[in-house]
Amino acid sequence: MQQIEVDNLKWYVLYTAPRAEKQVENRIRGMGVICWLPLHKSPRAWSDRVKIVEMPLFPSYIFVKSREADLYNLLRIPGVSRIVYYNGKPAVVREKELDTIRAFLEEAANHPLVEGEEAEIVCGVMKHVSGKIRRIRKKYLLLYLAQLGAHVCVSLEKVYPVNRLL
Repeated sequence: MQQIEVDNLKWYVLYTAPRAEKQVENRIRGMGVICWLPLHKSPRAWSDRVKIVEMPLFPSYIFVKSREADLYNLLRIPGVSRIVYYNGKPAVVREKELDTIRAFLEEAANHPLVEGEEAEIVCGVMKHVSGKIRRIRKKYLLLYLAQLGAHVCVSLEKVYPVNRLL
C-alpha cells in the first residue's frame, strides 16, 4: 500500500517570494514533504572581505515531490507565491532532468581552478578585472591581465572562475 502511494508522487515546481527559497524549503520539509532546492556556491564581496555563500541555482524556484492534489495545500506556506504551470496544468519535472541538474552541480563543485582558465578578481582595487591563470601556488596565483599586458599576484580567496558555478 505504501509503495503505491510513493509511485503516485511527481516532482512539481513552486515559485517563492524573492530570497525566501531556503526558508520555504525548511517549512516544506517540516510538513514532511520531499523537496529539493538546488544550491551552488558563489562569491559575495563586502567592503572588508569576500565570502563564498550558497545561492539557489534557480532563484525563487523550489522542487517538491507530491501528489497533484496535495500540491495546492503547499500554497498556504508563508513564502510560497504560486505553483508553476505548463499548458494549464502544474508543471511536472521528470526525475531524469533533476538527476542531470544534480550531476552538473556535483561536477562544477569538484572542479578546481586550473592554469589557463579565466578567473576574475572579486575584491580590492582590481575588482571585476579578469585574466588568465598562469601559475597556481598554495595561497596565491599568478594572473595575466591582457587588458593591462601585465602579470599580477593575487590571493586565492580573492579570485573566482569566470562563467562557472561552484
